[in-house]
Amino acid sequence: MNRMQTIDREEVKKLAASRAVPEFVPGDTVKVSIKVIEGERERVQAFEGVCIARKSAGINSSFTLRKISYGEGVERIFPLYSPRITAIEVSRRGAVRRAKLYYLRGLTGKKARIAERAREYGVAAESGAAPSAPSAATAAEPAETTKN
Repeated sequence: MNRMQTIDREEVKKLAASRAVPEFVPGDTVKVSIKVIEGERERVQAFEGVCIARKSAGINSSFTLRKISYGEGVERIFPLYSPRITAIEVSRRGAVRRAKLYYLRGLTGKKARIAERAREYGVAAESGAAPSAPSAATAAEPAETTKN
């Protein structure tokens, strides 16, 4: 590993410790809170949209969000470790089979909807609920039938 990669990893660890970055993938609906400076005033503005791309490049990692605002598609690219981002929260998990969802740019209305991903077993275990997956033994047994 060269020196630049070492410095990059150290910076990512430092920034990740200051602000938690949740796990999200393309297809998820994400809400990002950004610091906006207007003159001498500073306020926090929220941007909520579907993540259509992620770029993993260490300290230069970024993600692209897309939303429809007043009938017009708006895309915004956010640096993942930007000091202007105050919070990132995942509001919905989407079930997609692509890494880049650029095809959503050409779709409108119901065609642009993304199905919600089923809950993972790890998430159910963390919340205290038992996973509801049937065991392999009960699924393999045939149903009992009675003959007269």
